[in-house]
Amino acid sequence: MTKPKYDPERAPLTLDVAGRAIACRTVEAYGAGALQPGIVWLGGFKSDMRGSKALALEDYAQAHARAFLRFDYSGHGESSGDFREGTIGRWLEESLFAFRALTVGPQIIVGSSMGGWLAMLLARELARRNEQTRIAGMVLIAPALDFTQDLMWPELPEEARRAIETEGVWLRPSEYGPEPYPLTRALFEDGRRHLLLGGEVRAHAPVHILQGMRDESVPWRHALKIVEHLAADPVVLTLIRDGDHRLSRPEDIARLIAAVEAIA
Repeated sequence: MTKPKYDPERAPLTLDVAGRAIACRTVEAYGAGALQPGIVWLGGFKSDMRGSKALALEDYAQAHARAFLRFDYSGHGESSGDFREGTIGRWLEESLFAFRALTVGPQIIVGSSMGGWLAMLLARELARRNEQTRIAGMVLIAPALDFTQDLMWPELPEEARRAIETEGVWLRPSEYGPEPYPLTRALFEDGRRHLLLGGEVRAHAPVHILQGMRDESVPWRHALKIVEHLAADPVVLTLIRDGDHRLSRPEDIARLIAAVEAIA
C-alpha cells in the first residue's frame, strides 16, 4: 500500500460544531499500522495541539503508520471561539464530535490534565451510545478529573471567588505567559454538572496514568483518588518522583510512548 503524503505544516481540517470552527490535524494509517488502534490526543486547559507531547505522539504515529488525531477546543489554538465562553460541556461536545467524525475503529485516548477529565467523560458518552468498544485504552497524564471543583475552586483567593460569583469572571495571572486568563462562573457551574468522582468511573478499557510527584497543579494524591474510582478497569499508575505537571522532558515523552505501545 502506498504511504499517504504527510505535510505537518498543512492547513488544519476544520469541523463545524454548533457554529464553532474546530481545527483538527490527522495522520492516516496504512499497511500494518491500520490494524492497530489509532491514537487521539486530548489536550489540557489553555493548551493547544502544538504542544511537545502532542507533536511527539504525531511523530510516533507517522513513523509507525498509525492513525492519529489532535485538535484544538474552541477558544484554544487554531480553533475559533472566545475562551471565556468555554465550559467542560462545550469542550466535551467538540471532543465527541471530532472523535466520531474523524476516527474509525478502536482508539487509544491520550488525555493530558483537563484532557484526562474529558477522556473519561468521552468514555461515558460513548458507553451511552453502546460504542464503548471504540476505546482500546487510555493513557492519562496528570489527569485533572473534576478539577474545577476539587482542585481549582478551593485554591482561589476569597476575592477571586467573590468576583466570579458576583461579576461572572476573574482574571487569573498565568504562570506560563504574561497575560492573565479568565475564569468564569459558567466554567465552574458547568463543571459541577460533569463531576465524576462521586461514584464509579469507567473507561471500559485499560488505563495507564502518568503522574509527576512535583506537580503543583494536579497533586499526585489526586491520581490515587482516580485509581480508587476506576475499580472496574485495569489500571497502572506510574508515579514520577521528580516529574512536574507538564511531563514533557525526553524521559517523560519516552514513558508516554511506552505506555501507548503497551496498550496495543
